[in-house]
Amino acid sequence: MFRVTRAGLVAASMLVTFGCAATTFNSSWKAPGSEPLNFKGKKVAALVISTDEGVRYGSEDALAREITLKGAVGVPAYSVIPKELIKDKEKAKEFLEKAGVAGVVAMRVVGKDQQVTSSPATYWGSPSYSSFWGGGYYGWGWGGVYDPGYLRTDTVVFVETLVYSLGQNKLVWASQTQTTNPTQVGPFIKELVSKVATELKKQGLIH
Repeated sequence: MFRVTRAGLVAASMLVTFGCAATTFNSSWKAPGSEPLNFKGKKVAALVISTDEGVRYGSEDALAREITLKGAVGVPAYSVIPKELIKDKEKAKEFLEKAGVAGVVAMRVVGKDQQVTSSPATYWGSPSYSSFWGGGYYGWGWGGVYDPGYLRTDTVVFVETLVYSLGQNKLVWASQTQTTNPTQVGPFIKELVSKVATELKKQGLIH
């Protein structure tokens, strides 16, 4: 993830600034025999599994916008299923069917990890370590050291994304991604959905 240079440690890749965030796929799966999805112009629910309503609403709004940009009609799940019934499977099904939803893109955070990276000093002015005073380390220590290194902590968020065809009641595609240091829901979802759409196209599920 990182490379040591003379100038220090440089990042190669959910919290610093989002400009440093990067999303990569850990794994993906396509249902055998799946045909291209025909969601163009159809309603597709954006469902984010989270007990934090603020996070869920903001994430579903952002996900629905990105789904719409891809050609379907993105609908936040919270706008279709009443919050007090969100965990009632039969009621949720009833509301989605009544709304004419053809598919669901579901996202859920499945893990969060802290990664600490340390950087050793990358340059010294060739001081002598055999003694401390005189011509030893003390004099060189103040004048010869450059870039003593540092510790860096990154937050890595793991998300599963599932695409369902409700007409077939079938999971057609699934993936797990990891994102380093996301800070804002909107840009995070935008990048994630863009990566997912690219992968779906590669798999022949969308045109």
